[in-house]
Parts: sequence; structure tokens; C-alpha cells
Amino acid sequence: MKRLAVFCGSSNGASEVYKEGAVQLGKELAKRNITLVYGGASVGIMGALADTVLNEGGKVIGVIPKLLEEREISHQHLTELYTVDTMHERKAKMADLADGFIALPGGPGTLEEFFEIFTWAQIGLHQKPCGLLNINNYYNPLISLFDHMVEQEFLQDKYRSMAIIKSDPRMLIDRFNTYEPPTIKTYAK
Repeated sequence: MKRLAVFCGSSNGASEVYKEGAVQLGKELAKRNITLVYGGASVGIMGALADTVLNEGGKVIGVIPKLLEEREISHQHLTELYTVDTMHERKAKMADLADGFIALPGGPGTLEEFFEIFTWAQIGLHQKPCGLLNINNYYNPLISLFDHMVEQEFLQDKYRSMAIIKSDPRMLIDRFNTYEPPTIKTYAK
């Protein structure tokens, strides 16, 4: 792992524990010399994550659409910042730059980014690990939904296991390093 893309909230959330989790991940990325690829913002846990990596001597690549840059939320001190035209271009650029993907707590945008990249893995557009950093059990309802999808046969168990879920950033990155993707989804019976 040389570069990890992280999807996360542009707010701090209801508890300081979310920001603390972002800081822990940022320290772990810098310690392992893994470049952070993220949405390019200076606000919320996105900003806390980027600031931590930079303060710890790491590298940070931001990818931000013009619409958000114009609202003056882009981080001004990144190692590199790409400005793109659309949210779709942002996700594609992040996917190209990253060796794996982590979702920290966030809202609908975070989930949309994670699910698109997770789906891309499922259909074979990439073979990179996808994980959830389950800070303060934030993703427990989503984990239950994954299990329900498997029970109701809308998600095969081998693809359910593609969502690597840990509450400790060290354990999550360690698991990324040993990740082996399942076979590509087919529709033959």
C-alpha cells in the first residue's frame, strides 16, 4: 500500500471520538509512509485527517471539484491538489490514485463514494481492498444491513467479505496488506 483513499465527513459529527479516530488513522498512514488520497477539503474530519498526516510528515493528495473549491473549503497546504469538474471525476481520479479505500464516519456522500467503489470491486473494475473504519460502532447498522442482504440473497457472502471492517486503523491497514479479492461476479447459474 503506497496510497490509500479515505472517504469521510465534511463535518466533525456529534462526538469528538470521530475526529480522534481520523487523527489516529492519519498518524498510522504517516507512520507507514502511506500517502493519503482524499476529497481535498479543510473542514470536518476530512480536514482533521489531512492536517494530521501533514503534521506527522506524511503526504496528502486532495481531489476536489470546482464547485466545492469555489466555496473556499479546499485545503491550502496539501502535497498536491487536483481540481476536477465534477463529483464523478473526483471519484474516478481518487480511484486511479489509490491502492485501497477506507470509509470513516460520514453522511450520504461518504456512503455513496464507498458503495460505488465497493460495487466497482464486485464487478471487477478493480481488485483493491475496501474497508470501513468502524469508529464508535458508527457502521454497526450498515454491517447489519450487509448481513441482511446476504440472508435475503441480494449479496453473496464472498462479496460481503470484501467489506473489511475494523475499529482500529492499524488492524484495518494490516488486513489490507493481506487482502485477496474474490472472483469477479458473474450471472451464470
